[in-house]
Amino acid sequence: MSSRGLLLVLEGGEGVGKTTQWQRLADRLTQFGQDVLALREPGGTPSGDVIRELLLNPRHSLTPSAEALLFAASRAELVERSLKPALDRGAVVLLDRYLLSTYVYQGIARGLSMDGLRRINAFATGQLVPDLTLLLSLPLNEAMARTQARGEPDRLEQEARAFHERVQEGFQTATGNAWQAEYPECGPIVSVLAQGTPDEVSERCMQVLAVRWPDRFGATAARV
Repeated sequence: MSSRGLLLVLEGGEGVGKTTQWQRLADRLTQFGQDVLALREPGGTPSGDVIRELLLNPRHSLTPSAEALLFAASRAELVERSLKPALDRGAVVLLDRYLLSTYVYQGIARGLSMDGLRRINAFATGQLVPDLTLLLSLPLNEAMARTQARGEPDRLEQEARAFHERVQEGFQTATGNAWQAEYPECGPIVSVLAQGTPDEVSERCMQVLAVRWPDRFGATAARV
């Protein structure tokens, strides 16, 4: 096993099952002997959790620039206090959202400057690049139906359909080679179909990991 850990990110729009797969992957990898740290954005630290409440509580109103800066502040805390120490000890870090979400939500969907977001987040992350992002994809109507079924939508989930359409288009664009070459700080991005049962989606995610790192995840992917 490599002495350095791996930073694995799960991404996707609202309702794609991202958080479910984040927890299932953490449980499965832990079950088979991996040192796993599962964290979420925004949050993952005491101050980050306070920022999370501010960002997602629908009672709060934020300008797009304030929103982007708060995400970056939470990310800076997470990188220094949690991500880097875990990676240094060789852990597999599973992160629910990271830099790609900022580019899609605040850049593409909100219309903020991508160059500005890049500068802010380079400072916030210390240029920590994910080893892989699993981007869960689901038709928008199905994703929005899932979100509505959960009830009590957060501030971002309450956005108009046009906003979520821009988010979905942004994530689709990010799967292309040209986009990934332009934004290498997001690391490699692999699209995973999120339709089907949670078990089926988990198997797809594990197969992606097994193909990329057969020595580390091959046996885990082969065992249910």
